[in-house]
Amino acid sequence: MLDRKFIIQNAQAVSDNCKRRGVDCDIEKLVQLDERRLATLQNAQDLNRQANEVSKGIGGAKDADERQQMIEKGRQLREQKDAAQREHDELEQQISEIQALIPNLTHPDAPTGGEEDANELSFGKTAKPKFDFKPLDHLELGEKHDLFDFEAGARVAGAGFYFLRNAAVRLDLALQQFAVSFLSGRGFTPVSTPDLALTSVLQGTGFNPRGPETQIYSIENTELNLVATAEIPLGGMMSGQTLDLENLPIRLCGLSHCFRTEAGAAGRASKGLYRVHQFSKVEMFAFSSPDQSDSLHEEMRSLECEIFDQLEVPYRVIDTASGDLGGPAYRKYDLEAWMPGRGDAGEWGEVTSTSNCTDYQARRLNVRFKRAGQKGTEFVHTLNGTAVATGRAMIAIIENHQRADGSIAIPKVLQPWVGSEQIG
Repeated sequence: MLDRKFIIQNAQAVSDNCKRRGVDCDIEKLVQLDERRLATLQNAQDLNRQANEVSKGIGGAKDADERQQMIEKGRQLREQKDAAQREHDELEQQISEIQALIPNLTHPDAPTGGEEDANELSFGKTAKPKFDFKPLDHLELGEKHDLFDFEAGARVAGAGFYFLRNAAVRLDLALQQFAVSFLSGRGFTPVSTPDLALTSVLQGTGFNPRGPETQIYSIENTELNLVATAEIPLGGMMSGQTLDLENLPIRLCGLSHCFRTEAGAAGRASKGLYRVHQFSKVEMFAFSSPDQSDSLHEEMRSLECEIFDQLEVPYRVIDTASGDLGGPAYRKYDLEAWMPGRGDAGEWGEVTSTSNCTDYQARRLNVRFKRAGQKGTEFVHTLNGTAVATGRAMIAIIENHQRADGSIAIPKVLQPWVGSEQIG
């Protein structure tokens, strides 16, 4: 979240940023509530001081009547103090609820607007395929080669779940092996994360685990939730910790299952593996100092590009517009892969994103760092980026690498793990 003092001192700028991002937050109300909170706090402190002075004077009372009067006065002062404290706490709760809804600031170079206003920055090394036949989508190819079973998945867990079969299993594992190996060679520490996280950790990373619009599966009668991305447990790894500047940045490569309700996400473009309730993902995550985060964000974007260049998948890089950023992100880049089977003539589909969240998550999670020889601490910056979400990566690989005879070429970088050069 944003620092409350910063919000109050920069109320107009914060309000303008909310409007730029399409988020309805009453900053003026927060400022007014905080003024009342401070006045109420001062009143509670004054009443407590008066009650203490009366209490100290009881021993010097002249007689029993004066002593009883002083006791009664002290009792009344403490009741008034308790009432003022309750009012303060109620105001604090109202302020915190508004503060939690305020999104991060926005990078000045990020485009303003919604999804359609994103800037197209660059393209990958692999060109869109030019087929001399009508390409099949990944579901048709999957049926041809017995790769997916959505019907059995629905019988077991409901719509949106599936079984991977045969070569799809090896391709899924190959993508995970490739991404972990690739990032390990770039200074990222591999981590296999828990599939569950506490509600406080989800809230700290900016995910809403409750409410009608949540994308989170929560475990009934507990404070545990299935994670939607490794970003959640990786961010929570350092919650409440103070790091040394000389150890930053910390680069992590998280392997996890991801679970999402995908409420309201049905549609033609979401069919098959594109939008499902469970998938595997390799995620980049970093803790950095403030002066490292911009360059580290560009590094993560570059790594995502290198991964999909090696996977021989055509893609474009998008600078996400302000209204499509999500609360914690200061700036976000997406990689959108070309998917020939999507739509009537092929469409771009998001396969990765990378975000610089500055100190927005760290403030909630209380992750700080200390500079050698200096007093006090500062909040770290956190960054995240998809290396490979296996389901969507498989769509892009299968559809772009299909051949006229129905076989599917395996990218060279994956062949050692898949164990063959093609499917079919």
